[in-house]
Amino acid sequence: MKKIILYAAFGTLLFGAACTQEKKLPIYGDREAKITKDANGNEKIDTVYKTIPDFKFLNQDSVEVTQDAFKNKIYVADFFFTSCTTICPIMHRNMKTIYDKYKGNPEVMFLSHTIDFKYDKPSVLKKYAQKLGVDVPQWQFLYGDKAAVYGLAEKDYLVAVQEDKAATDGYVHQGWLVLIDKHRRIRGAYDGTKTEEVEKLKSDMDILLAEKD
Repeated sequence: MKKIILYAAFGTLLFGAACTQEKKLPIYGDREAKITKDANGNEKIDTVYKTIPDFKFLNQDSVEVTQDAFKNKIYVADFFFTSCTTICPIMHRNMKTIYDKYKGNPEVMFLSHTIDFKYDKPSVLKKYAQKLGVDVPQWQFLYGDKAAVYGLAEKDYLVAVQEDKAATDGYVHQGWLVLIDKHRRIRGAYDGTKTEEVEKLKSDMDILLAEKD
């Protein structure tokens, strides 16, 4: 199995809010300063953060899903494949506990991208979701071609994924559960195989839901 070096982005590309009375989560990823004008024509400097770009994939019901489905919602995203016998079952058992906590909350969604572009067609994802005990739009399982999914994982969610014939199940990937805010910005990444990390994610989701824009 090829060795994957964990992305340092979540440790070194951290740009957070200053300590204020209102507790806020940091914002991860690249940022840039842009000069804009207010309503009175005065120039001001705005900070523009990296965001998750538009996408278009098929979900477990063979319905086309875009970023619009997550508009004005926070969501947890991950990358997996249904035949995985290593970290995926643990990740999704843990993620299911998060789903159970926020089930029915209109401000929260979950998003799982398969990295198995050969086998994990929508019908396979549907059976997987049902077996997991999830059969509602609040948790979307998405299928797409390799270039689109792998590019989104590595360039935008900062999660390493790759096809590897020498690996146990033919693919290797990181077990991050990535927290995205209502503005498509990364607000945290958590090891989905560790209970303490998952509990931290639940706590941070509460903070993010209470956050005032």
